[in-house]
Amino acid sequence: MHTAHTRSVFLLIATALCWSLGGVLIKSIDWPPLAVAGGRGFIAALFLLATSRALRFHFSRVQLLGALGYAACTVTFCVATKLTTAANAILLQYSAPIWIALFGAWFLGERATRADWFTIAAVLGGMMLFFADSLEFAHAFGNSLAVISGLCFAGMTIALRKQKDSSPVESIILGNLLAFIIGLPWIIGAPALATSGWIALTLLGTVQLGFSYWLYARAIKHVTALETVLIPVIEPILNPVWVLLATSEHPSRFALGGGAIVLTAVTLRAIATIRARGARAPGPHVT
Repeated sequence: MHTAHTRSVFLLIATALCWSLGGVLIKSIDWPPLAVAGGRGFIAALFLLATSRALRFHFSRVQLLGALGYAACTVTFCVATKLTTAANAILLQYSAPIWIALFGAWFLGERATRADWFTIAAVLGGMMLFFADSLEFAHAFGNSLAVISGLCFAGMTIALRKQKDSSPVESIILGNLLAFIIGLPWIIGAPALATSGWIALTLLGTVQLGFSYWLYARAIKHVTALETVLIPVIEPILNPVWVLLATSEHPSRFALGGGAIVLTAVTLRAIATIRARGARAPGPHVT
């Protein structure tokens, strides 16, 4: 339905708001990156188990691929954020729309349009401007992990979209539990957290991962795989905004210009898809 698609667009915007807390929260926890990834995954899994109904863990191929992609995406991004700048990690992870545009037609039958490619180019260009002062060519290992995280983000999204007629949230729960298992050895050996660290870890698990993917799992049923990564691309712009507000820093002209390009491109893309769905009503819609 047209209304379901419009509602899903707003769910993705809310998802981006939750995701954007990741950078500042991850860096505020005095744990190794794999311990942080495992700890927040465990909390997120508990949150989703408590808030989701009629769960079915049938361990099908696509359900397991979604779980593996999710775990790999969240773990590699968490480690990359610790090993490189937050700007590098976010920008490189958001190569995901390129991979989805390339492989979405093959696996999902969702072919990228010329407008999609224009939006991707505008978003990546705007992000490079936004992060111009923070990007570094050092930290090769952390940057490589961020690229891998982008690939896994794309794979996870395609697998979740394949489950649009069932329930993708089970893959997310399994992925969080897998992230916990991966990080468990580092959690056991990690130092005790201060109260502020536990608060940050709890927020990571419940809000930044748990609630965000609760929204994401519902939105992905009614939007294309490419939309699920293009619309929340405002997250990279919001992520450092929280840091700027916390430290009273002021963005450069490049950052303001780049942010404006990203927000404009995403907004126009969202409006265009909503209007396109509306124009096709009351005929059949692809969900």
